[in-house]
Amino acid sequence: MQYSRRELCYMLPTILAMKAQASSKEPLPSRVYAFTALPVKGEGANEFRPVFEGKTHDGYPIELHETDLAPGSAPHPPHHHAHEEIFMVREGSLTVTINGHESSMGPGGVAYINSNDEHGIRNTGNTHARYFVFALGQDH
Repeated sequence: MQYSRRELCYMLPTILAMKAQASSKEPLPSRVYAFTALPVKGEGANEFRPVFEGKTHDGYPIELHETDLAPGSAPHPPHHHAHEEIFMVREGSLTVTINGHESSMGPGGVAYINSNDEHGIRNTGNTHARYFVFALGQDH
């Protein structure tokens, strides 16, 4: 893809702002995140609400989001990655698969996924399932 010098000049401030934000050493500030104020992204009958993403005071990457899965659905096929994750069920019934072993979870249930363990999650109930995903670390 080719851009004219004029187009590149228009894009330069945005590119520099994105680079500055990505390389920011500032940790996430302390604050309250009102659930009703979170932006909602949708994929069919499923919804996703990013809560925050950033780094702790010592630079450790963290991210939190809430997912609302329709009955019988999964957010994606089983996969693995370098960062760890914690699933916390708020409503509904989920089946979590970790390295081929399935476990059922209901409200209040928590699952920890270690680095590079293959895992997947599916709503196995008759109603929507809502759960939080807390990601710890980054992929290299």
